[in-house]
Amino acid sequence: MRLGLVAALAASLLLAACGADTKPSALPTEGVTDAMLAAPPEGEWLSYGRDYAEQRFSPLTEVSDQTVSKLGLAWSADLDTARGQEATPLMHDGVLYVSTAWSMVKAYDAKTGALKWSYDPKVPRETLPVACCDAVNRGVALYGDKVYIATLDGYLVALNQKDGSVAWRSEVVPDHQSYTITGAPRIAGGKVLIGSGGAEYRARGFIAAYDWATGKQLWRFHTVPGDPAKGFEDKAMETAAKTWGGDWWKLGGGGTVWDAITYDAKDNLVLFGTGNAEPWNPGANGRNKVGDAANGDNLYTSSIVAVNADTGEYVWHFQETPEDRWDFDSDAQITLAELTIDGRQRHVIMHAPKNGYFYILDAKTGQFLSATPWTQITWSTAMDPKTGRPTINPDARYEQTGKLWVSLPGAGGAHSWHPQSYSPKTGLMYLPANVAGFPYMAAKNWKESPIGFQTAQDSAAVALPAIEAVRQQTLAATTGALVAWDPVAKKEAWRVPYKGPWNGGTLATAGNLVFQGTAAEQFAAYTADTGKLLWSFPTQSGVIAAPMTYAIGGEQYVAVLTGWGGVWDIAPGLLSSKSGIPRNISRLLVFKLGGTAKLPPAPPLNKLVLDPPAFTGTDAQAAHGADVYGRYCSVCHGDAAIAGALNPDLRRSGAIEHADAFKAIVIGGALHQGGMISWKQVVSPDDAEAIRQYVIKRANEDKALGGP
Repeated sequence: MRLGLVAALAASLLLAACGADTKPSALPTEGVTDAMLAAPPEGEWLSYGRDYAEQRFSPLTEVSDQTVSKLGLAWSADLDTARGQEATPLMHDGVLYVSTAWSMVKAYDAKTGALKWSYDPKVPRETLPVACCDAVNRGVALYGDKVYIATLDGYLVALNQKDGSVAWRSEVVPDHQSYTITGAPRIAGGKVLIGSGGAEYRARGFIAAYDWATGKQLWRFHTVPGDPAKGFEDKAMETAAKTWGGDWWKLGGGGTVWDAITYDAKDNLVLFGTGNAEPWNPGANGRNKVGDAANGDNLYTSSIVAVNADTGEYVWHFQETPEDRWDFDSDAQITLAELTIDGRQRHVIMHAPKNGYFYILDAKTGQFLSATPWTQITWSTAMDPKTGRPTINPDARYEQTGKLWVSLPGAGGAHSWHPQSYSPKTGLMYLPANVAGFPYMAAKNWKESPIGFQTAQDSAAVALPAIEAVRQQTLAATTGALVAWDPVAKKEAWRVPYKGPWNGGTLATAGNLVFQGTAAEQFAAYTADTGKLLWSFPTQSGVIAAPMTYAIGGEQYVAVLTGWGGVWDIAPGLLSSKSGIPRNISRLLVFKLGGTAKLPPAPPLNKLVLDPPAFTGTDAQAAHGADVYGRYCSVCHGDAAIAGALNPDLRRSGAIEHADAFKAIVIGGALHQGGMISWKQVVSPDDAEAIRQYVIKRANEDKALGGP
């Protein structure tokens, strides 16, 4: 009897964890309906990828390869958040809905630009150090009479479309120290779907579904298994646990669903991508040692997973990067299409994750159809044509060799979150490509810490040195491109080279156009079939967001957010300026044929002079400071103490001239309201002084080289 009660209690807990009541409220019959999301009205853009297939293809043709030269600015709106802007605006019934950094939402008259309402969830600025990659947000969702926003601090909020008032607010994340949300929600049959970020901290990945009308959680699917001693939520977690070693659950495991979510209405499946395993370095906690095998796959990280949209139950998975140790997330946008492959029409997934392969899978079953390198790859030497399992270059297992490994692609990915687009007219996929390597080295004697990144990388050892020849070689090898990829022929159709990486998402239209903004402060239109540049507009700021297009009264508009930021501005140090000195002017730009509006004059580029105090520490002290800086500071203030445009460049900070002032910030938390929290849990007064001396030493070395 006692065993029976225990079993019943365990079963009830598992049902509660998964969400036993999967019946949502009655579906809306007015406003934005399921039928409209499946087949959007020609002039509207109702969801992140425009339709369920997430093709980002518009049937509008007024703006075409024949008329785009007449495109001009119709109106613009300055945003009140000077961080990275990554959102795709949505348009319904003449209203343009936009999310900005810090998870704010604004509604504009789509024709005139008049602000109708705005919403600020008042995300605590102390959340910033917990967000791996800036205080960004990629967009809202529309359904019925509501607008849905997922906030950086881990909440899902439903707003009334009419006035922006809050209808309901639900807590999504288990805690607010390791989890943040930057992705756009998706809708599937009365369910609002969302995941979270945090795989560099202590997060356990998941995707959850919430009732559109009430905010009640309907189901939740975890992407990595939890503590085996507490039992598993389902068979999928029990199976996944066999591919993990060590005490993986103590750091959460990673596998976060921070972006890619696609609803396959044909098969009633929710398809989503998952992030890296945590920590990156699998040797740090033994997660790669499973049984007699040398390495564990660590399911379901760096994978595409399919679950039943009604219940959240596991259906299939395909792991794109087994035993991931390079941060090769599979969170890039997932696109559905009907393709003729080997003479047979197939309903397929097309996916270009970070790892450099272009995948085609059967959407219903997850059957592997092909994986083709579409950029330079060094971490993998071959691909099994039957199973889709990559052969890993032995040198890429850096935790086993103990040596530095520079990988192509790098942690930024050959293609990251920046949305791709697919044109059924040309049969081409348009990919924002990053050509950028990344250095990996396993940290020795690494131990987890209560705050900060938990990647187990030796960031100090791989920091870009103050050696001009090395700098120039690294800069020369770091570029970007717009790549048109033919998924059926499995080859590149055309390419537009860019000076640097981290350029914006793409939009394809029936007017034979592809639009894309760039890190070099341009918004451009190319012919979709050949890649010929037809038009461009100076944006005054780098563009990382994807454009969209809509029509009102037969007049077509094209909209894009500007505002440089995101991970490439924060972490890469010197490389963040490859496309030019980064500048953030956050705006919404809307264009139409014959538009005559003007932007105000661009402010001058801020070319600061390095004027550091003299280095008075010891080399040993600076070396220790480099270690501490690399682990806790570099993710926000830049590799080798060289910051991007958003966060302070410590080499130029007045605080480095005064030891007490520096400690008051780093340990005392004097600037916590601006996002610079206290690091006293992991940084001692001696550590803080060592960091200060390291920054001063680097500043003087960089000054000797002439900057930056």
